[in-house]
Amino acid sequence: MGNLYGVIGCPIKHSMSPDIHNDAFKEKHLNGYYHAFHVEPERLKESVQALKILGVKGFNVTIPHKISIIPYLDELDETAKIAGAVNTVINVEGRLIGHNTDGNGYVRSLTKILQKPIQEQKILIIGAGGAARGIYFTLAHQGCSEIDLCNRTVSKAEKLINECPFGHTSKALSLEQAEQQLENYDVIIHTTAVGMHPNVEQKPLSVKHAKRTAVVSDIVYNPIKTSLLQEAEEQGLTIHNGVGMFVHQAALAFTLWTGIEPSIERMTAIVYDKLGGTSC
Repeated sequence: MGNLYGVIGCPIKHSMSPDIHNDAFKEKHLNGYYHAFHVEPERLKESVQALKILGVKGFNVTIPHKISIIPYLDELDETAKIAGAVNTVINVEGRLIGHNTDGNGYVRSLTKILQKPIQEQKILIIGAGGAARGIYFTLAHQGCSEIDLCNRTVSKAEKLINECPFGHTSKALSLEQAEQQLENYDVIIHTTAVGMHPNVEQKPLSVKHAKRTAVVSDIVYNPIKTSLLQEAEEQGLTIHNGVGMFVHQAALAFTLWTGIEPSIERMTAIVYDKLGGTSC
């Protein structure tokens, strides 16, 4: 079977990571296999130890383990320290080293559709969870100074702002406040699970007050076009779905494990094919 890789999460059955990684191993003629492991939160410590004992070469980490896994790793690299969370682990001679490719993967994906440098954009992030943390800290680290956060619980957004170690000018807003002030933002980034399958009719807020030139981004990739993105598209706004972040973070992880860059285009095509949609 060759080298074993994988992803841990709860739930994990829905993951398309095995599809894109196993195809990349095959396409690059590498002797590797990628498997999805369902890990309950209360069994995380023993599961991580088991992966180490089995000699798993690397694995991804998804909800709800991205922060709680940290105490069970031997080391964190700078990306994981910046994000305060781990989504990729490398086994280096028996030492598990945590990385985070979410933030950089997301920014790489987003910048492809922006008309001006991301550092010049005024940004609103919806949500204050693990995904928001990784994206927020990465944007601030890359020089984006005007980033506001809105969340159902404003105190969580305030806490995240206070924890950010990089220079920034940020305000914490309620969802209602943000909805009324959307005309202030060039980029609106939704980072929660609202609108994810099967709750596809849900959306965190309305974008009817957004400026006509705004970009609306949703990290959810199932469905490809969430209710939030549908509303934005109907208003003529530029939309950006979660497939790009998913693919780019996966590609960065694959390169960390193997030293080889997989095909972004091939990975993207597999995701769209599995979801039954087309690029937007």
